[in-house]
Amino acid sequence: MILALVYFEYRYRVRTLAVVVLPVILAMLVYASTLSYEASPLMPALQNSPLLTLHVFTAALAYGAAVIAFGAAVMYLLSPYVKWSGWPKPETLDDLGYRAVIVTFPMLTIMIILGSVWANVAWGRYWSWDPKETAALVTWLIYGAYLHARVVGGWRGKRSAWLLVLGFAAIIFTYFGNLFFGGMHSYA
Repeated sequence: MILALVYFEYRYRVRTLAVVVLPVILAMLVYASTLSYEASPLMPALQNSPLLTLHVFTAALAYGAAVIAFGAAVMYLLSPYVKWSGWPKPETLDDLGYRAVIVTFPMLTIMIILGSVWANVAWGRYWSWDPKETAALVTWLIYGAYLHARVVGGWRGKRSAWLLVLGFAAIIFTYFGNLFFGGMHSYA
């Protein structure tokens, strides 16, 4: 997430993006600090799999770009209420959210494909309708709907910003859902 923030801030010259993105990153770090650090043996399906590594890597890239889209959407929605001269123009934020989703959506697609191939190798089936798999599919559909609405339907502004907020809420649910619902991903 921090690497995505640095990249998008540098590339698009929107330095204030950190106002929204850094609190999300901080919340993730606080959460991570509450987890156990004791080493435990990995289940056989998780041992020595390059597919798993690539699956997790593409998820991290997708989530990093998604937090940028979320930050741009939140800033867009706050634009009418913020009178600070350093605040980016709404058009810039709208475009930035779209550009971030152009990275998010393909990474989510690759993540799902790699995860299903790895699941077939590890468990003998591509898809098990596990809560995390299902949430990832719903997340993918939300970002796909955003791209479709933007490109085909011409959605801009508030409607597309709210769709990005919904997409990031789905990512958070996907990330944390296994803590509440169990399933094949309950080890994560």
